[in-house]
Amino acid sequence: MRSMVRAMTIALGLVATAAAAGAQGSSTLKIGYVNTQALMEAAPGRAEAQALLEKEGQGYQAQLQKMQDSLQNMLTKYQKAEPTLTAAQKQSQQEAMQNLENELQAKNIQLQSQFQNRQNEVMAPIQDIVRKVLEDIRVEDGFAMILDKTPGQTPIIVADKNLDVTDRVVSRLRATAKPAIPAASTAAPSAAPKPGAPGAPAGVTSRPPGSKPPTQ
Repeated sequence: MRSMVRAMTIALGLVATAAAAGAQGSSTLKIGYVNTQALMEAAPGRAEAQALLEKEGQGYQAQLQKMQDSLQNMLTKYQKAEPTLTAAQKQSQQEAMQNLENELQAKNIQLQSQFQNRQNEVMAPIQDIVRKVLEDIRVEDGFAMILDKTPGQTPIIVADKNLDVTDRVVSRLRATAKPAIPAASTAAPSAAPKPGAPGAPAGVTSRPPGSKPPTQ
């Protein structure tokens, strides 16, 4: 309810601003809108960028899986030997497993951060192209601004369909050359975590947070 009220407030504020500008007499505030989700889907190079990020994601996932397998092996050996272990040996091995689990959690967070940085790097040239096409059309058509009217993500409640320039932008984007995708830095791992990093094995009290890679 609060979000709906906020959206209506913003939308009504925009209408009021446009009306006030028109009432002042010098010029009319012309506002267009687009579906930015549709623009990104049509942006040149987006599919290749997404495929690259997914491929690199498998590399990070492999790193996490390797650490997870080591933790599972430690747990399996501990469970088999537990009846014959002394209290001190049990404590030592439990601490070793906990330390490895902590390392796994820290690694997962690190890889998520690296993936986010990589996603930003890969998508930046594509987003720049979309912004340039939007700015070109804004200038050509004399719009004061172009707003986002992506379903479910916009404060715009209703609008004149004649002000929707999505199709024009998409058409121009499809005719635009693909940008070069930045190569991964050799100083960092060449991959990123995919959704759902492996969970901790049975008997371990906590688990690493799930990875969340890119959304295009």
